[in-house]
Amino acid sequence: MSPQIIFPIHLVLGYVACLLWFSVFLLPKLKSRSRFQAQRVIATIHSFRFFGLVFLIPGIVGPHLPAGFATFAAYGDFTTGVLAILALLMARIRPLFWFFVVAFNLVGTVDLFDAYYNAVRGGLPALAGQLGAAYVIPIIYVPVLMITHFVALYWLVRPQLQAAPVLIGDATQSQLRSTPL
Repeated sequence: MSPQIIFPIHLVLGYVACLLWFSVFLLPKLKSRSRFQAQRVIATIHSFRFFGLVFLIPGIVGPHLPAGFATFAAYGDFTTGVLAILALLMARIRPLFWFFVVAFNLVGTVDLFDAYYNAVRGGLPALAGQLGAAYVIPIIYVPVLMITHFVALYWLVRPQLQAAPVLIGDATQSQLRSTPL
């Protein structure tokens, strides 16, 4: 099979495997946490995006990696990673934490869509071998990043549900506790 066939197969199967992992293992844990704690977990995952600068290191990636892809992907990842780190550092100052959570998710999502666009435009599937050791980034790490961005953004725009009292018959639990026996 040619790289033009193998690369998209890897990419699609990377998304399938990451969606399965995310839905079975990570999503239930995130749902059990507060909105703040869940966003901190997602920010921690994205704080490692400084690693995208590897697309600029000769010897790790080949010299014929499309420059339009490599440069934008590297600096987009770096920017997103720094914003995620800032979100984590601002956890005690909630308005700044939420500002940086929104910022890294918006910048990161745009960066990933831009990377896909530049990869297709630059013919990256035919040059996938130029990714060298960084091949794992678009195949495994990018699907995790995209999935977590979508979940984080959805949770940011979703209205917060108010806790409702649990009813037992005609009385709430709090009324049952205060009723003398």
